[in-house]
Amino acid sequence: MDVLKVCNLRKSFGEKQVLKGLDFTVQEHSVYGFVGRNGAGKSTTMKIALGILKADEGEVYVMDEKVRYGCASTNRCVGYLPDVPEFYDYMTAREYLCFCGELSKMDRRMVTKRSEELLELVGLAQEKKRVKGFSRGMKQRLGLAQALLHRPKLLICDEPTSALDPLGRRELLDILVAAKEETTVLFSTHILSDVESICDRIAVLEKGHVVLSGTIDEIKDAHGRGGVTIMLGSSEECDKLVAAFPRGTRGMHNTLVYETDKDFTAILKFIADNGLDLFKLERNEITLEDLFMEVVSE
Repeated sequence: MDVLKVCNLRKSFGEKQVLKGLDFTVQEHSVYGFVGRNGAGKSTTMKIALGILKADEGEVYVMDEKVRYGCASTNRCVGYLPDVPEFYDYMTAREYLCFCGELSKMDRRMVTKRSEELLELVGLAQEKKRVKGFSRGMKQRLGLAQALLHRPKLLICDEPTSALDPLGRRELLDILVAAKEETTVLFSTHILSDVESICDRIAVLEKGHVVLSGTIDEIKDAHGRGGVTIMLGSSEECDKLVAAFPRGTRGMHNTLVYETDKDFTAILKFIADNGLDLFKLERNEITLEDLFMEVVSE
């Protein structure tokens, strides 16, 4: 089931067109990476999905219900974690979650039980001090607990790891992976290593359009996964291999580089059948960063 559907979304600010017919869908119980450089339109898209910004054209659906600007009915299904969540600093984590539960008109006993579950999930169950004494990472984890309090079908995270140290980022990413057991995560970020680490599918946003989408493996397969590097025993052996598979590029020390691994099996068979001395065989795994730089530079 598609938890979020974005259809032909367009938005301009003055003469600047930020979204130019944006389309993508997010499937249930997945972590969906929404990737793009700063200013690509990620936050604009999420604000429209939350009903707090009006689209010029297009539609957004949450759980098959159309999102309407200024009407928060679809937000009963949505949790939201901004990049810098705000709190009442004089409260403890438990007091803050109970306060949020009361605002949402949740049953008090349910709020208490749910708060304990979430504080355990985000690693704050033993924390007694008030929020004003929390680190940035602790505040992000509390913000995530608050966003999950009402068991949303969709959790929208707007660059939640951008200002965290490596340990804080890792902790938050692990929590997001655990959270997809009960919700669906739209994870906006420009940190590509985080995307490769936890996302099931991704969409790369550039100039108001999705320019790459799919699973990480699908995207890499479509771009040849980076090819292979082969080192043989002599220059003559390299000549034989290039004669049979001419797409190879000669390098130093009897090395050949093939930018696609399309003929990988056939090359190995040729090397074995002809008794060539194979010194090194290395698959050149293409990275998401390589692909990102390629599509945003076009």
